[in-house]
Amino acid sequence: MNIMLFHSTFGLRPAVKDAADRLRAAGHEVWTPDLFEGRTFDTVEEGMEHQDGIGKDELLKRAVLAAAPYSERGLVYAGFSLGASVAQTLALGDEKARGLLLLHGTSDIAETASVDELPVQLHVASPDAFETDDWLNTWYLQMGRTGADVEIYRYPGAGHLYTDPELPDYDQEAAEATWQVALGFLDSL
Repeated sequence: MNIMLFHSTFGLRPAVKDAADRLRAAGHEVWTPDLFEGRTFDTVEEGMEHQDGIGKDELLKRAVLAAAPYSERGLVYAGFSLGASVAQTLALGDEKARGLLLLHGTSDIAETASVDELPVQLHVASPDAFETDDWLNTWYLQMGRTGADVEIYRYPGAGHLYTDPELPDYDQEAAEATWQVALGFLDSL
């Protein structure tokens, strides 16, 4: 698969590069665009302040420009938290998208969004302050209405960004389970 992997609000940190290397080792071609142009952050608050300063429209523009040269190949869009939100937006707008892999995050869904059985897999902590149960129930129903084929995996007791070993949220068991399921998902596409 050709995978466009977007980073979280922490920026393009080693965990994102390690994830890309893991996917490459499994035989996938992976791109990791840097939407923050080299900036990384140690706290969610710093990252969100930077993200807000850039603005949602500019972030999406940067993501579209990064994906555009490869979209004809049929991309799997993937991302971590903020990056998952970006990936979801792009996948729902790209008729050639092959799949959507969401790690730690989702996004609003346009009422006009429509896909043809797009395979979607979401991995989130349970509970997760950024992805509440009420939100995820609504999101799941809305994604179904778009025509997406959605699977959700919840990880009890894990922190929000539980796949990043450099963050306090890290949960090795949940992270390894996530990657095992995610690699199977990608192999099925």
